[in-house]
Amino acid sequence: MAAVGTAQVQGSLWGAQARDYAAFVEGFFRPVYEAVFSEARIGTGTRLLDVGCGPGLAAHVAAPRWAQVSGLDAAEASLEIARERTPAGDFHAGEMEELPWPDQTFDVVTGFNAFQFAADPVNALREAKRVTRPGGLVAMVVWGRREDCEIAATIAGLTRLLPPPPPGAEGPFALAAPGRLEALLERAGLAPLTGGEVDCPFEWPDLDTAVRALMSAGPFVAAAERVGNEAVRRAVAESLAPFRTSEGGYRQRNRFRYAIAAA
Repeated sequence: MAAVGTAQVQGSLWGAQARDYAAFVEGFFRPVYEAVFSEARIGTGTRLLDVGCGPGLAAHVAAPRWAQVSGLDAAEASLEIARERTPAGDFHAGEMEELPWPDQTFDVVTGFNAFQFAADPVNALREAKRVTRPGGLVAMVVWGRREDCEIAATIAGLTRLLPPPPPGAEGPFALAAPGRLEALLERAGLAPLTGGEVDCPFEWPDLDTAVRALMSAGPFVAAAERVGNEAVRRAVAESLAPFRTSEGGYRQRNRFRYAIAAA
């Protein structure tokens, strides 16, 4: 069972600025969507579920390949955008640990920077396995190593505004360590098959757009609720200074890691 309120809390955070996130951030993930879909051989008739689908860009990318797409997210505001983008998709709000589909419904289940947000990621992956047909695939995507993700500087600036994390808490880059992602999949009863890394640079034309974009993500919304919008805005702007381009825009080099496992 998912922890009570997990989806409610995450939905409130990620839904607060869902349209800004869809407009200014989500598109940067397209290279890793493409890589996973290609490796999973998404094609005619593939039944695809994207868990933690957000505003639904991954499903929208897959749909033109004749996939039958479904999505689950905690934020109704994000799902509204997903339904606008892909009217034929089947999108639901709910908990990652309690998926509202029968056993063996899908050929491929994906979680792009999603499963690790569950109260119990292993339970979330077990649910993904449950709704995947035998021999189907489950793909999990996480941030790459800290040194390969320049957004780490912005996250560090944000965390300086907040109380220290509880003892033993892991940061967003922990699953990039060798073998960690595969071990998590194996604990859920999945058999890792392949994986890789994909560069997904974040680029904005000016500082105002960059700050607005980053402040639309759930952790930044949570920080703003705690210390105020202005403090978070200043911290984000200061963290971006080293990433200003000669044209006056901003660019952060980021990398994501994925693993694909058999159900």
